[in-house]
Amino acid sequence: MQMTKSYRGRFAPSPTGPLHKGSLVAAIASYLDAKKNNGQWLLRMEDVDELRNVKGAADSILRSLEAYGFEWDEEVLYQTQRKDAYADALQSLNEKKLIYPCTCSRKSLKAKAAAGEIKSSSLGLIYPGTCNKNNFADFHPADYAVRIKTPAEDFNFVDSLLGQQSQNLKSELGDFIIRRRDGLFAYQLAVVVDDAFQNITHVVRGADLLDSTARQIYLQQCFKYPSLQYTHLPLIVHENGDKLSKQTGAKTIGHNANIPLLIDCLKFLGQKPPQELAHESLNNVWQWAKGNWSIKPNI
Repeated sequence: MQMTKSYRGRFAPSPTGPLHKGSLVAAIASYLDAKKNNGQWLLRMEDVDELRNVKGAADSILRSLEAYGFEWDEEVLYQTQRKDAYADALQSLNEKKLIYPCTCSRKSLKAKAAAGEIKSSSLGLIYPGTCNKNNFADFHPADYAVRIKTPAEDFNFVDSLLGQQSQNLKSELGDFIIRRRDGLFAYQLAVVVDDAFQNITHVVRGADLLDSTARQIYLQQCFKYPSLQYTHLPLIVHENGDKLSKQTGAKTIGHNANIPLLIDCLKFLGQKPPQELAHESLNNVWQWAKGNWSIKPNI
């Protein structure tokens, strides 16, 4: 009988500001799901987009997680220290003739969309493949982004909460960027390479990343990486419906554990902590949460 692969989950915040309630919910869910399954929980700092990183934010995030009692099982992985791995991955895709240099600017694509020459979907503009015959030898690296060719097929997966999902990358998005014109590697490439490097088996994250999953599954297939189990959580939103985020003024959770906030997050995740838990120690709250964690489709 084949043994089931050990559970390895992760929490991967971007250091664009301090942790807020929305990111705490994702951290709690990924942490508890790993612990409930006798798995390991890893921490990755997704700082690949260096232009958006805020000085001191990574340290602030770590301090908050430590204050709230999170314990990660390996050293923190920083994407800014993984550029060689991403470059190797890009070279691998080039050898398979899956990528090409794209000289289209955002401005030109938006102009074509306004003129009705480019269609759009819920994912944004659908890239029409304008540059897909370009050769890397004909351009300077600073003059192009790198796009990966997408096949005209559906990418299907079953989300633990949301059920069957399907996306056709070619018709809904087109060939997408995996290295930007400014030389920075795209999130989609970095996250796939890092999940494989860290042997991640389960991804528990916010539903705002649901639309990225098909792209990541496609890249996993290109590299012949193992497939992962995905769980996309409901998002905390403001009264006007906007996602709670750093950009929409979400308050920091600080560097001291707030047990009522922790319990509120557990309730948001569909857990039913007893009322008296609010008066218990942080350790006791975690003990209860680990022992009673259940993630269901009706969360």
